[in-house]
Amino acid sequence: MGDTYSKKENDKKKLQKLKDKALRREERKHNNNKGKSLDDMLVYVDANGQITNTPPDLSEKVEISLEDIQLGAAPHDVDETFNKGTVTFYNEEKGYGFINDHRSKESIFVHANQLSEVLKKDDKVSYEKEKGPKGYIAINVIKIK
Repeated sequence: MGDTYSKKENDKKKLQKLKDKALRREERKHNNNKGKSLDDMLVYVDANGQITNTPPDLSEKVEISLEDIQLGAAPHDVDETFNKGTVTFYNEEKGYGFINDHRSKESIFVHANQLSEVLKKDDKVSYEKEKGPKGYIAINVIKIK
């Protein structure tokens, strides 16, 4: 029996797909990136931080002594025992307020239990800083005359 026109067209499309698939397979074989040598896969970083294919020149290598290498955390700067600041807010009824540190400009919480005398806004004070649950708190607060 004779094939219809649409069947012939479908057969042509199938043959064309097979040819395209075979062509793509051949291209993959020729452009194969697998199996490269280790030297082809390595890259180097030069002194300027640029990525290159060539290894660095060993004559320009900088030696670092073991004593210069610091292990662990950076050393903690020792704060002064007493800091100075200005009272920016104080609520006598609730017994708390905030001190603005002169050096770091940070706001530090102060409670009435840590006061030697009653504070008002804009009073100059001297205090010690201590780490609290929500940040620094001021302890041993003394009003500066």
